[in-house]
Amino acid sequence: MSNEKISGESDIPPTESETTRMVGNFLHGSQEIPTTSAASMAADRSVKAKSRTTDVHVAGKSDSSIVPVKPANKGDVPSLAESAEGRGLTKENTDQLLLDRTPSRHADGHPSRPRSRGLAGVRATAQKDRKLKFTNLLHHLTPELLEASFFALKKPAAPGIDGETWQDYAKDFKQRIIDLHGRIHRGAYRAKPSKRTYIPKADGKLRPLGIAALEDKIVQQGVRTVLECIYEEDFLGFSYGFRPGRSQHRALDALYVGITQRRVNWIIDADIRGFFDNISHEWMMTFLKHRIADPRLLRLLKKWLRAGVSEDGEWSPTEVGTPQGAVISPLLANVFLHYVLDLWIDQWRERHAKGEVIVVRYADDFVIGFREETDARNCLAALKDRFTKFSLELHPEKTRLIEFGRYAQTNRARRNESPPETFDFLGFTHICGKTRKGAFALHRRTSRKKFQAKLAAVKEELRRRRHHDPAEVGAWLNRVLRGWCQYYAVPGNYERLNQFRQSVSRLWQRNLRRRSQRRGRQTWARFNHLCRRWLPSVKILHPYPNERFARQHPGKSRMR
Repeated sequence: MSNEKISGESDIPPTESETTRMVGNFLHGSQEIPTTSAASMAADRSVKAKSRTTDVHVAGKSDSSIVPVKPANKGDVPSLAESAEGRGLTKENTDQLLLDRTPSRHADGHPSRPRSRGLAGVRATAQKDRKLKFTNLLHHLTPELLEASFFALKKPAAPGIDGETWQDYAKDFKQRIIDLHGRIHRGAYRAKPSKRTYIPKADGKLRPLGIAALEDKIVQQGVRTVLECIYEEDFLGFSYGFRPGRSQHRALDALYVGITQRRVNWIIDADIRGFFDNISHEWMMTFLKHRIADPRLLRLLKKWLRAGVSEDGEWSPTEVGTPQGAVISPLLANVFLHYVLDLWIDQWRERHAKGEVIVVRYADDFVIGFREETDARNCLAALKDRFTKFSLELHPEKTRLIEFGRYAQTNRARRNESPPETFDFLGFTHICGKTRKGAFALHRRTSRKKFQAKLAAVKEELRRRRHHDPAEVGAWLNRVLRGWCQYYAVPGNYERLNQFRQSVSRLWQRNLRRRSQRRGRQTWARFNHLCRRWLPSVKILHPYPNERFARQHPGKSRMR
């Protein structure tokens, strides 16, 4: 008895216990794992794929931290070798810790459905298979996505027919988002008519807009987020406008590079007459069904197309068109033109064009460059027939075929003709010019129409603020001038920028002098002090377009 151990320890080492729940076999605590020979590790690992229990003790060490159950109990003072100590984490694959033990079962062994990859999976699938139809998309409209869509809306935007502003909805938005999510998936959601309003255009006409109700904006923003994951993989490289990372200056850079670095001698400057008001609903749904086969989402899109408009309290149906100003309208317009124009022109230049062809499209405005005049004339005729098929029409006054490019000025001078015509695109007038060394250069100036329209708007606002504090008016003019330069301060446009600043300063001085009949009080010295204080000096803010284009698209072409 004196030689026997009575401390509760087993003669069998813990790693050699043959039965469970015996003394020496700790099911939790400082578990030890038998070492495995290096020769057998490869074989053990190879069996792991066939059985989920075969490779439990391979490599001879734990895969996670170990915490001892109790300290060693030999003597009053534990020795260093027998003191309780845990073991730190070994290197593991953190991604595997977040996944189920097997793809089809939970950790407790019960079957589970495959884990969804969310919108990232939608984008990856759309990129992998360009002809795949998505049959289940509405479930991506989660409360989290709707909430993010609500915060993505413009807070000072005008209210729709319901009269509800962003601030009104924000008071109890969490509960309202949950209720909206439930109505969408129950099929109880109803789209409200758009509120008709008009804004003045540069040519003096009025542009009709449709302002959606706030809940419609939220749902449209969520659906737009889902659909962009599909169509951003489908849209071609020369398509710009109302797309993530495809601003006006990206399109202007692509056009500049196309004209200066490609063999372009002829230009079609085209505009579609009343595009948003003449989109065919039947063709729109046909195009959407090429990629979307979810009947619930298609039904939701059809609700917005046919919701109608409300003007002066009277509702009128919408048989064609989509409201210009709605959140979902720009995406639908890009989808429509993707099938009507982009895919068609991409095939036409491959099959019928004899020379090089470049294309840059921003929403419903597009420019096509040609090397051969015959290609340009044939394409313009084919474009008219193509748009007629889909109930569209090229604007006869805004669509032109002009000789423009590197050799246009030389060719026209040889024929004793006037210099090449200019064309406007996205607020800039494009002009054929030369550098100081005589090489071809594409000059870009602020469009006269945009210039005069902005000055008219500034003059009207100054008249309204005539008796306000000059410091308040100066701060407002500072924002106006900075915003103007943020867009138009491109290389080569310095003179027009300085002209705009001088015009604004003259309007301001005239407005200050009309505050009172005592004009002598507003001297040039005092006014120049105000200008130096509030009107910043103009400077070029944008880099050269060919340099920015090369950085953004190394080795790629965005005109094809």
